[in-house]
Amino acid sequence: MYEKLKINKLIDELRQVSSQFTDVRTGENKRYELCDAAMSAFSVFFTQTPSFLAHQRDMQLRKGQNNAERLFALDQLPSDNQIRNLLDRVDPSEVKGMYRYTLLELERTGLLETYRSFANQLLVLMDGTEYFSSKKIHCDECSHREQKDGKTRYFHSVLTPVIAQPGQASVITLEPEFIVPQDGQEKQDCENQAAKRWLEKYAEFYARRRVTMLGDDLYSHEPYCRLLLKHHWHFILVCKPDSHEELYQTVNFLAANQVLGTKVIRRWMGNHAEIDTYRYTNQLPLRAGADALTVNWVELTTTREDNAAVLFKNAWITDFVVQDTTVEAIVRDGRTRWKVENENNNVLKTKGYHLEHNFGHGSQHLSSLLLSLNLLAFLFHTLLDLVDEQYHAIRRKLGSRRTFFTDLDALLRYLLFSSWQEVLDFMYKGLELDTG
Repeated sequence: MYEKLKINKLIDELRQVSSQFTDVRTGENKRYELCDAAMSAFSVFFTQTPSFLAHQRDMQLRKGQNNAERLFALDQLPSDNQIRNLLDRVDPSEVKGMYRYTLLELERTGLLETYRSFANQLLVLMDGTEYFSSKKIHCDECSHREQKDGKTRYFHSVLTPVIAQPGQASVITLEPEFIVPQDGQEKQDCENQAAKRWLEKYAEFYARRRVTMLGDDLYSHEPYCRLLLKHHWHFILVCKPDSHEELYQTVNFLAANQVLGTKVIRRWMGNHAEIDTYRYTNQLPLRAGADALTVNWVELTTTREDNAAVLFKNAWITDFVVQDTTVEAIVRDGRTRWKVENENNNVLKTKGYHLEHNFGHGSQHLSSLLLSLNLLAFLFHTLLDLVDEQYHAIRRKLGSRRTFFTDLDALLRYLLFSSWQEVLDFMYKGLELDTG
């Protein structure tokens, strides 16, 4: 375990970042600081308790002190409406420094190195997801879609990049990029443009750390691949036949002439065998034309040996040279792309973060800023589970994520703690984890 990165240190840094928010308020109505509003909102996401602030206001009346003050460094407790009003004009880009800080801390502790994969690379996974939806509430930055019933559904969506590794359940959240309607009317246009913006902002920083981009078929087109190569990124991207007709014409020609590389592996599954068939080739043009980018292609088909049923089939393009000695590792990494959906977006939607809930829309930036704070709460929880021995032991002992946060809710409602370390000590001893 890497014990140097504690809760207090992360929260102190977030407090410092939020204390530098641009304050556009005029006049004398500045009773509450923007950082108090930001830390108040963050406290709800971090504790996964919608009524956390109400409980702390009640505790303030009873005890003259409260846990929001002690654990989240709040000077004052603004109301929910005041929080929304104060944060509406704060651009979410103002918290991006927090993602950089946490990545550098992971690098400092040495934990980031444990996420390296094929060719000693970090795998960056990219995918878009929606985080707000309404048939009534909307703003200029909302996308919209006409439904079958004739009504318009307004929504916000965002790219949620993460670092992941095959076999590692936890993903590391990176800076989000918000998808706006000006990017185009189709999902593909919007997501592609947002992905390009993200690269232009952050590619240089991550390139120095040796990275490979993973993405679905949406990203495996020439302009995006060239942009990745320009920034010295590798890529392993899903490549479907219906969107890459020229490439697959060449693949089919090579297959018909039996010149595709092939590797077959038989795996015993306990009561039946599965056959992994890899096909691959290098230096294929990604599109028609003499100036087309050349890429390398690999496909995996998994079948049951006893009945030939196809259990899995997918293919990828990459700039890594594919050969018998590398094909398994490249495909393994390519298949890791699903972690951005399963271990990130799905967790955020179903495990207490309520990503799709409308915490507040506002008229400017409120919805996207609250989304950013929610992502940071998830990132903090992930880091603590990876680097804080006490936190990790308590989470494992309690089993489900929900049990941990239910217990935390009760403790912070009724008991006053001086620090997060005292909270963890209390839980650790109460669970009798300090006996050996």
